[in-house]
Amino acid sequence: MSGSSFTILIVDGRPDSLARLSDLLMPHYQVVAADSAAAALRIAALEPRPQLLLIDGALPHGQAHELLARLRVDPATATIPIVYIADSAEEELQAFEAGAADCLLKPLAAPVVQARLRAQATLHQARQVLHQHDAWLEAQVARRLAEDEAIQAASIRALAYVAENRDAKTGNHLLRIQGYIGELAHCLAHRPKFRDLLSRRYIEMMVRSSPLYDIGKVSIPDAILQKPGRLTPEEWEIIKTHATLGAKAIERAERDAHCPADFLVLAKEIARWHHEKWDGSGYPDGLVGDAIPLPARLMAISDVFDAMISNRAYKPAMAYEKARGVIAARRGRHFDPDVADAFDSCFDRMVTIAERYQDEAEHALRLGFPSTERFGGARPDHLAI
Repeated sequence: MSGSSFTILIVDGRPDSLARLSDLLMPHYQVVAADSAAAALRIAALEPRPQLLLIDGALPHGQAHELLARLRVDPATATIPIVYIADSAEEELQAFEAGAADCLLKPLAAPVVQARLRAQATLHQARQVLHQHDAWLEAQVARRLAEDEAIQAASIRALAYVAENRDAKTGNHLLRIQGYIGELAHCLAHRPKFRDLLSRRYIEMMVRSSPLYDIGKVSIPDAILQKPGRLTPEEWEIIKTHATLGAKAIERAERDAHCPADFLVLAKEIARWHHEKWDGSGYPDGLVGDAIPLPARLMAISDVFDAMISNRAYKPAMAYEKARGVIAARRGRHFDPDVADAFDSCFDRMVTIAERYQDEAEHALRLGFPSTERFGGARPDHLAI
């Protein structure tokens, strides 16, 4: 190993001994010398740090043991190997117990010193190779995970578009829904009641899976799904089946997966229960209060808000503030009070998301241009299907 690739800091209080060790090692290593523990600590703290310390136990006033202890407790120097030069077997044992990587017993023999230090230099080189390999593996794993997550997100979005296009909605609707869900979740994450559940990873999975919430609509006949006027009671019952149909489709995908996928669990919860209501009057299972999974409660408000402020074949878009009032009025009945309060507190950011991903037709309508839509009567007892 060349001198430029491995630096040894020799710590010895005797100039003659320091000179002999330096002469012995300089042909093979880069050598730095210190004549006291204080000087050694200063040098070891500098970048680039030495790769090894060779400490003579004969430093005055017990400095050698103090130096060894301080080097081991400092995170910046704790991993630097130390070879300790001992006067006795007892001192050698104490040095090993204090954290020395190796010991040399006096009197020193040059071949033994060279062999021991060469072994430490080889170990250092091996550690460097392993570290570089680990870093490369971590980079490869991170790249593969990023690719997998991108493919996963694209697949979810593609499946969701199938359902949205049949319901005369646009891709921007999905972007808005994801934005609303994420904003509400981040707002709730600061509250003690939700802090443990709403980790960053959980929120990311929930946002990613949320576009699948209406995937069950692919099974609803077009004549009902795209009907511009009022639905009959029979048609309304058929529409309501989209929640369970979507959950069952995701459950089948979950069973077919080669490994568990947490995002599918959240997608299934959202698909099945996003039409449940806080007071138990929703569908398909009539769940009450906290029995409704939190992701579904977040989607309930997000979907209704977007439905109210968007043009539909059966209604015009509602003003933002009016939609805000409707949600406030349904707090504790349709919507979880905590989620409704979070919606109100981050309302301006919700509007920003709505504006950022606004559809062209809705943008024109809000600017005062006439709409090309013809609106039929409002559908019974719901704002979002």
